[in-house]
Amino acid sequence: MMPKSIGARAKSPPPGRAKKTTPQRATSPNASTRRVKDTAPSNGTPRRPSASLETKSHPCAKKTPAKPTHHKAPKTTPDKRPEGPEKRGSQAAATDSPSPSGSVKKGGVRCKKIPSGNKVLLGVLESLKISKQARSEATDKVNDVVDCILKHVKTSSECFQDIAKLPTGSYYENVKISEPDEFDIMLTVPVHRVQLEQFDSDGAFYSVSFKRNPKTPLANFVLKDGTLSAHNMLVEFRKHVIEATTLMKDVQVERKKKGCPAVTLQVKEISVDIVLGLEVHSMSWPAMTKDGFNIVDWLGTKVKKDFKLKPFYLVPKYVGKGWDEKEGVHARDAWRISFSHIEKGILKNHGSAKTCCESGGSKCCRKQCLKLLKHLLNELKQEHPKELSKFFSYQAKTVLLHGCVKRPNDSQWELANLDDCFQQLLDDFIRHLETGSLPHFFVPTYNLLESCSDSKKREFLIDCINSERNNMFPIFK
Repeated sequence: MMPKSIGARAKSPPPGRAKKTTPQRATSPNASTRRVKDTAPSNGTPRRPSASLETKSHPCAKKTPAKPTHHKAPKTTPDKRPEGPEKRGSQAAATDSPSPSGSVKKGGVRCKKIPSGNKVLLGVLESLKISKQARSEATDKVNDVVDCILKHVKTSSECFQDIAKLPTGSYYENVKISEPDEFDIMLTVPVHRVQLEQFDSDGAFYSVSFKRNPKTPLANFVLKDGTLSAHNMLVEFRKHVIEATTLMKDVQVERKKKGCPAVTLQVKEISVDIVLGLEVHSMSWPAMTKDGFNIVDWLGTKVKKDFKLKPFYLVPKYVGKGWDEKEGVHARDAWRISFSHIEKGILKNHGSAKTCCESGGSKCCRKQCLKLLKHLLNELKQEHPKELSKFFSYQAKTVLLHGCVKRPNDSQWELANLDDCFQQLLDDFIRHLETGSLPHFFVPTYNLLESCSDSKKREFLIDCINSERNNMFPIFK
């Protein structure tokens, strides 16, 4: 059975305590510890079944025994909650006067009281915040290094003279957590009039060739069959990056990883992935994206149209063995499609209303839910690195994007309902793990859980998540 949200009350009293049947009233506002029943929200969010908060034993449970939770007897005062999930759990503070609307009056101003479960999660989010000073210092270091590399690459090679910087990843999407210790920078080369041939059945990988042999600075990387070699281009690019960083203080180039499209630098304590990318200018995105990117009900037709007018990107990434061959093309010479720039645009302007999360606008918790899910996954991976090595933060981001499509209204992601929204996102993630299917947001035929084909590992992660929920998320403490 699925657990209640944080702060929700178990329906049965703890063992050893008699259930009180006589209605009681709080003698003073300070004695009020009223709990709210888990009712189905009026905004269409599915109701989660209740579950006991008793500690259950399984592979992921903390070894330290959980302290027993002592609940006070529930109040039997008639429950007159206003309709709508935005009011759930609202109670008057001890020193404030309650109102029929469920708000709290402070100095003549009405404000909502945050439920206890939300307070726990907001405390976790506060601990994950990156200070402005740390953010500024890290950004300055990374920008200095990348700008020097960009200048060197453009001037030392005719092949990359049109290269440009495209910041991507969680830091630039404002969903980076804990420390500014990882950056993703794409250095892109524009290409026009190219022919794409699907390399895999899922539509995520492509071989690239130029139409009618046009004059291009990338001609040195074109193979005899006309294919633009991702491998050869990445080797040349990596060589120039190493040259540019040779005399840089506190900058080291890490050893190349198999199938990785990035040149990874270590700038003191900061890891920087510099990814080579092709900026493909085409009349339309590849056909395999036709049934993806369903944001019309969420962000609107115009936003989707504007995004689809933008180019897409290809990065030198392959799966399996580099010498695997299809129709004469080796896997290492294929390119993987990327829409990281669109993902960044969506997360920076994520509301169905234009004023969502802006000054003076209503606050949603979409990004907060993603941060919590990423944090949970990262912490579990640290405790179980072998069992959970095939799970990544990109999967968490994709779960959120699908969740926003299913629940497109800002009212379904109100910050006052952070606890409920996070629990719903966990439900989404678990459903994907149970089925072993997590479609890529833009290429729905590409399953992001394909590398996690071992159902036992998926079940292990489900058990870990349910363990944390049943025990009030001890991993967050």
